[in-house]
Amino acid sequence: MASLTRALQHRNFRLFFGGQSVSLVGTWITRVATSWLIYRLTGSLLLLGVVSFCGQIPTLLLAPVAGVLVDRWNRHRILVITQVLSMLQSVALAVMVFTGDVSVALVLVLQMIQGIINAFDTPARQSFVVEMIEDRADLPNAIALNSSMVNASRIVGPSIGGAIIAAMGEGWCFTIDAVSYVAVLVSLLAMQLPERTIPPRKTRMMEELRTGWAYVSQFAPVRSSLLLLSLVSILGMPYTVLMPAIARNLLHGGPHTLGYLMTASGVGALAGALFLASRTSVRGLGRVMLLATTTFGAGLVLFSLSRVLWLSLAVLPLVGGGMMVTLAATNTIIQTIVTEELRGRVMAFYAMAFLGTAPIGSLLAGVVADRIGPSQTILGGGLAVLVVAVWLARELPDLRSVVRPIYVERGIIAAADVEGGAKAL
Repeated sequence: MASLTRALQHRNFRLFFGGQSVSLVGTWITRVATSWLIYRLTGSLLLLGVVSFCGQIPTLLLAPVAGVLVDRWNRHRILVITQVLSMLQSVALAVMVFTGDVSVALVLVLQMIQGIINAFDTPARQSFVVEMIEDRADLPNAIALNSSMVNASRIVGPSIGGAIIAAMGEGWCFTIDAVSYVAVLVSLLAMQLPERTIPPRKTRMMEELRTGWAYVSQFAPVRSSLLLLSLVSILGMPYTVLMPAIARNLLHGGPHTLGYLMTASGVGALAGALFLASRTSVRGLGRVMLLATTTFGAGLVLFSLSRVLWLSLAVLPLVGGGMMVTLAATNTIIQTIVTEELRGRVMAFYAMAFLGTAPIGSLLAGVVADRIGPSQTILGGGLAVLVVAVWLARELPDLRSVVRPIYVERGIIAAADVEGGAKAL
């Protein structure tokens, strides 16, 4: 058990973990409520995709610039600002619903604003994890625990959200989310952080942006990891956008059913995160990534074929677990090989690959589902993810040869282990 939670011995990370655990439950409540509100008002599969598109497209457009600023500015201060702004955005949603002035157009605008906030929040948050962990050997565990926290909230949040929507309506979901931000703000303000020395930059922003792009586009392990994330995000992850339609039209349920489906996916994701947290070494993560990507694709195919609730609930843990392990393992590999002066920019491109490309997939899924149906759309995405897994299997041997010397140089694995045939990736 101690090895499973070893990153929590670091006080700042422990504070962060506690505050975020509360706040993320509220975030998932709002996500479920927003999707259900739009689908209740319009019944449109296309608009479900448009809402997700508006919430995530700013990350694709702004993340590279945000990454440069994250490398230049105080990351802790950035996070405090983004959390306050996110809280105000949830307050705006609650006021809109309670006053009865519900406008689809306004929801889209608020989603776009939240997307702009997230474009800065995500690279700052990912880069800040390193500052909270004094012993870099605990970094993979911290990343896995962070993923566990996110996915535990996916289990609790949607279920609570579904119950609140059914009992009191979407407005209370947004209100609870706004209040939950207090927890993360308290945790951030309670941290004791050494002053981060940021050397003065003589280069211009565009030059630093080009440097970051050159690094991620030319360094094979990072390039392949980000390409994998982009493909999985575009092809596979839009299944979550279509969940309200699956719950209502194919499984003949309501908000409770939507909560159950999201929770089942979250259970698998949490199990995958705990599996990664229990690992004591980064060795073999490439094989884990390949197995997870394959599981994700196969799970989507099976889920698309289901027409009964119990079967969908049985399959979704495979989907959630495969997706989460792919994302978290890729994050771990990137964080352990990237150079510190480029961390903010690289994690911004990570945000682009993970969140920034998702709106493309969401919009595409909405358009396709409007024509051929949600289950056929998810089926096509699952088959495409399986093709990506085949590509990853072909890439792994070359990636191992590049990563191995880096891990040996940084003491992550011993040279004797490599000579003995241990795989670094």
